[in-house]
Amino acid sequence: MDNNEVEKAKPLIVVEIINYIPDSFVHESILSKTTVNFSVVSIDTCEALTEKASPFDTFVQIIDGKAEILIDGISNLLETGQCIIMPAHSSHTIKARERIKMISTTIKSGYE
Repeated sequence: MDNNEVEKAKPLIVVEIINYIPDSFVHESILSKTTVNFSVVSIDTCEALTEKASPFDTFVQIIDGKAEILIDGISNLLETGQCIIMPAHSSHTIKARERIKMISTTIKSGYE
């Protein structure tokens, strides 16, 4: 098993893979390859991920809580079960309106 990934061929409950830590965010890699990065992230209330832009599309699904996702300055409010695709090269940030857990999937192929 890769030290940066969870155990393969074993059932998982995604929301239980990661815990909340007060006043911070936590990132757990599920699968990381040259063509895809699949992660679970938790962010405590009122915390935010630094604004950035990625050269790849990123699919984000909220699996617990409520978040504001800003994409090129446009606010999107997401709750448990909702998802959004952050387009490649767009400026984006994620703010926890209440503590959140989310799945983040970045596809790094198909841009040739």
